[in-house]
Amino acid sequence: MKSLNDLFERNAAWAEGIKEKDPEFFAQLSKQQAPEYLWIGCSDSRVPANQIVNLRPGEIFVHRNIANVVVPTDLNCLSVVQYAVEVLKVKHIIVCGHYGCGGIKAALDDQDHGLMDGWLQHIKGVRQIHAEKLKDLELDQKHDLLCELNVIEQVKNVCNTTIVQNAWKAGSELFVHGWIYDIQNGILKNLDADNTSNGEKK
Repeated sequence: MKSLNDLFERNAAWAEGIKEKDPEFFAQLSKQQAPEYLWIGCSDSRVPANQIVNLRPGEIFVHRNIANVVVPTDLNCLSVVQYAVEVLKVKHIIVCGHYGCGGIKAALDDQDHGLMDGWLQHIKGVRQIHAEKLKDLELDQKHDLLCELNVIEQVKNVCNTTIVQNAWKAGSELFVHGWIYDIQNGILKNLDADNTSNGEKK
């Protein structure tokens, strides 16, 4: 079995570089994490949360899955949201999709993808809700718009969780945002889907 020594070497070089800039960084980081942000993003390897927003380790709590979907029955995602809101006391939940998303493409192509098809049903549901907006578009336009619409629907799903609803009822300062990332230029875009307490738009 390949040992992947190159990754261990890269890790050692990275850690050394951090310590050269800030000798106390890892000592301080190990004491606690206190991020203000929860990032719910896509598993795509081209969309690393920390790097995109230029934050260091410990500054953003991250959950990722195919096509940044928030499903009411996904205990993994909901556990992350609960921990972030109730324990870490994050102030912002960011749902971030990206153009060129393979999960969105797969949800549009109507082919058999095996086990993944069960997950893609959630995105196909978004496609069905917005069928009228999508029907006359070219494939590339349809893909880009569905990437955006999927983020907006997942923001709604986050806001409708009992976790977020209870936090708002308790008066917590908690904001939910919908963003999209362009992998062709590295720029984030706000989709104006922000929500604050009691689901009010902000």
